[in-house]
Parts: sequence; C-alpha cells; structure tokens
Amino acid sequence: MTIVVRRLLTWLGAVTLTAVAVLAVPTAAQAATPAWPTLSGGTSGANVATAQFLLRHHGQTLTVDGFYGSGTVAAVSAFQSGRGLAADGIVGPLTWGGLAVTVDVGANSNAVRALQTALNKYGYGLTVDGIWGAATTNAVTSFKANRGLTGGTTVGATTWQWLVGDGQGGGNYRLVIGRSVLPRSEYDDPHHDYPAIDLPTVTGVTTYAITSGTISHVGGGCGYGIGISGDDGAYYQYCHLSSRSVAAGSRVSAGQVIGYTGNTGNSTGPHLHLEVRVNGGNRCPQLMLLALYDGASVPAPSTLPSTGCAY
Repeated sequence: MTIVVRRLLTWLGAVTLTAVAVLAVPTAAQAATPAWPTLSGGTSGANVATAQFLLRHHGQTLTVDGFYGSGTVAAVSAFQSGRGLAADGIVGPLTWGGLAVTVDVGANSNAVRALQTALNKYGYGLTVDGIWGAATTNAVTSFKANRGLTGGTTVGATTWQWLVGDGQGGGNYRLVIGRSVLPRSEYDDPHHDYPAIDLPTVTGVTTYAITSGTISHVGGGCGYGIGISGDDGAYYQYCHLSSRSVAAGSRVSAGQVIGYTGNTGNSTGPHLHLEVRVNGGNRCPQLMLLALYDGASVPAPSTLPSTGCAY
C-alpha cells in the first residue's frame, strides 16, 4: 500500500500542526455540523415528512405524506410570508431555522412527530405518535451521543440540523469519517489492487457506520476490522482501525461511532480501508462516498461498478 504512504505524506504536509492535533482526538465532536438540506417541489422522503410535521406544528394545514407537492409549496410559502421571509416555497436554511422548535421529554405535538420521523431515518423504529416517551428519549440520547452533541435530551436548532442534514440526500447513509477530515479529491481515488478505497488519515479519527445494520464481524484479517451487514443487503468491511467501540451481534444506526482509524494489520500508514460487497463480490465504494460528501442521492450498493476503481 505504498500509495497510501505517498498520499498521506502529501496530505499531512498541507495541514498545520494544530489541525493534526485536532484530528488526533478521537471524539464524535470532530465532525462538522452538516448543512441544512434544501427541499423543493417534487422531492420526497423523510426530510420532507419532517418539514411537513413542523409546518403543521406552526399552524399550517397540509397532508403529511413525505412528498413535496403543491400543498406543501403553498404551506411553506404561507409560513415564509408570516415570518417575513421570501415566499419562494422552498425550504432552505432560513426556513429550516424558523421551523425548528425546541422540544424535550414529555412534549406531545406535531414537532415531536417531526422528531420521531427524523430519528427513524437513522433506524430507530419509533412509532410516530407525537408523544415523547421513553423510546423517544432513548433514541434522542443515542443520536446525540453518537455525534458528540450536548444539552441532555433537549432538541434545539443544532440537533435538528444534524437530524435533517446528516447524510443530506443520502437517506439512511452517513459518510464514514467527518466531512472536514479529507478533501473531496480523496474520495474518488482508486484502490491499489481490487475494488475498495483507502482513505489516508492520522490515527484516532472517529469512524462511523455508513448505514444501519448488524455488526457481523469484529476481528482480524485486516488489522482491527469491523464488518457491518447492512439493512440494505450489502456488507461493509472496515480495516486497520486503532480501536473499536461496537461488539459482534450489536445493532448500529447510520452515523453511529464504531471505532477509530489506525495502522493495524498489513498496513504501511494510518488510513481507513473500506470495502462494499454485494452477494460476496466487491463493488467500488467511490461513487457512494462522493454522493455522501456532496449531499446527493446515494446510489444503491447493487448499482456500484465492480471494475474501474483499482490501479
């Protein structure tokens, strides 16, 4: 893996010692807060349903169906007009900021329905009933802990931003390391000899589950490795970690901390090795990771190419 050493040395030479010191601290807080996503006519999914419930919380009348149709456009425009915002019918950062309300344990409202809908995007399986009970408390506590968020169980603007912005168009997927750790150019590099990717890092960078699933492997073979049998039917192999924070057989949600990067096993420098396998065959992870980095729609693992991503 000499290519890893070369790229790592180049990357380290481009950052300051201060930045390296920050990256070396293994905490979930390393990941930058994701941007608010932009929703407009014709889009669909959990983020749209979350916005629809928040609009209802603020007194707008509309159907919550997860589809951004004409009724949602009208409700957004009315909400924007009432807040002195440009009434363009598009939910962008300013509109999200107005929609996001602070909620906590014991609440019973459409805002809680919005919260439950957003949490379910990460695999929590909550009943969307608007009642903040023990299950919602547990989900919020887990979600915030996995991302280094403070403030107890209170869900305020920052938590809402993580809920709807994390993995932006990616549904139940999350970038495997913080977006600020590496430039985009690292995510399209080919692997040295078969479909996979090596992401050069320093030791100790927080590593996240790319999607929800079951930890089906915690062992050797590639240094400290972790395998996730994803709910999407694919298998995700992480290698060369310095430490692991999950146990075999446990469930993980997208974005959950599973370990920290390292240089264990057959490795020539600290990095994260990632493989995506479908029906036992390796697929190229590059397009999936680039989509997550860009906040674009994530391709299904089965559509990823099996060639063209190796030297």
